[in-house]
Amino acid sequence: MRLSSDRSRRWSAAVAAAAVLTVTACSHGAHSGAPSGPSARQSGIPHGPNSAPPGSVGLSPAGVTTRVDVPADSTEEEYYQACHAAHEWMDAQPKTGASLFEPYLSMVQASPSGTAGSWNAPWSTLTPARQAAVIVAARAAADNECG
Repeated sequence: MRLSSDRSRRWSAAVAAAAVLTVTACSHGAHSGAPSGPSARQSGIPHGPNSAPPGSVGLSPAGVTTRVDVPADSTEEEYYQACHAAHEWMDAQPKTGASLFEPYLSMVQASPSGTAGSWNAPWSTLTPARQAAVIVAARAAADNECG
């Protein structure tokens, strides 16, 4: 069962990388404690008990959610499915040398019915933990680390 062992190690590495990124992102720079304004939260993330903590959502200048600082929630199989879907999409794009991480996330977030990379659920219906899992898988696909 070497394949399962390799996947487990890759999954563990992805989770560890996400945790390191979360800690690094949270400790980067001084925080005033004041919210940065209404644009800090993307409208696709619900308010309430399943919402991400204030300041934990990172948006690109284009308005794409590229970071959700909560623990990612997906099984190993779901992670592989999301990573593979992202990798397939990225492989189908013209080769420009630029990262396809953000364009892929933009496509997923704009899809009204969801994509294979979001388990066929619209972005706005995913919990922050599921959004974080999509982002972790997309990052791995962009780095050619799906396995």
